[in-house]
Amino acid sequence: MADPSGPLSVPDVAVVMPVRDGEATLADAVASVLAQEFDGTLEVCIAVAPSADDTRAVADALAASDQRVSVVDNPAGVTPAGLNAAIRATTAPVVVRLDAHAELEPGYVARALQTLGRTGAVNVGGVQEPRGRTPFERAAGRAMASRFGAGDARFHYGGPEGAVDTVYLGVFRREAIEAVGLYDASLVRNQDYELNWRLREAGGTVWFDPALRVGYRPRGTLGALARQFFGYGRWKRVVLRRHPRSLRWRQVVPPAATLGVLAGLLAAPWCPLALVLPVGYLGAVAVAAVAVGRSPAMIARLLAVYPAMHLSWGAGFLAGPPRGSGRPASGQDVS
Repeated sequence: MADPSGPLSVPDVAVVMPVRDGEATLADAVASVLAQEFDGTLEVCIAVAPSADDTRAVADALAASDQRVSVVDNPAGVTPAGLNAAIRATTAPVVVRLDAHAELEPGYVARALQTLGRTGAVNVGGVQEPRGRTPFERAAGRAMASRFGAGDARFHYGGPEGAVDTVYLGVFRREAIEAVGLYDASLVRNQDYELNWRLREAGGTVWFDPALRVGYRPRGTLGALARQFFGYGRWKRVVLRRHPRSLRWRQVVPPAATLGVLAGLLAAPWCPLALVLPVGYLGAVAVAAVAVGRSPAMIARLLAVYPAMHLSWGAGFLAGPPRGSGRPASGQDVS
């Protein structure tokens, strides 16, 4: 087999897109892909999970209107299973992951190909750029793009180019991801981080390039945001159980903060001094909200958004893995 970190000889690209209930955003996401200009061929494969809206009809219409677009079924309904189905249905040596609620910036693919070739990385990615359309979505995006909200995850807020532990979405060398068994289809969340861990354990480099940007639409309600981050925390426990050495400090902070707030509130009737823990956390939230917000209305929303992110993630992590999540999908590397 050729060296998966060697030079790129054929810059042909397959864009793989898992989608569920994406009727409202899928066409814009695909349009951002078809508008990419680079020296190579393009194939787009949409993996459609069972949906409550007309996602499948939209996907079929897109495929009928452009021969570069194809559709496959994702009966399992989970993101990594859809990604694997789309990867297996395509052949290009470079695989670009895109979600149906995201859009590629012009020049994204050309830049990613150049970065792959220049660095020898097996996966490159850039900045997840929140593009909220409602006041709440903009507040959620502002929080996700801040260090207080995201820790040291460089893809949330930018930073210097270089090797990192993970990136948003990703542009992969097919040989590298096939060599480690593609995505783990048993992971409902955190499948990107886990795949990047296996790629790095196999000797590959995951590279962050701040010139690469992908537009992302945050969740539209506080409840949806809390459910999203609860799932992130819960499935992080699954990944850490399989790969304990993958733990990063930013993943310890939310459960620690959640425990501190809960312990302080429970202990306060007997030891009022324990309130220093939840009050201290809320003080940090207030300082961050004022620093990041630019108006009273934005600050007020951030006062709700930050705890929803942190405490939901922490609660999910502390709740532990969902039932039946103890083993990787068949054929996955468990090193």
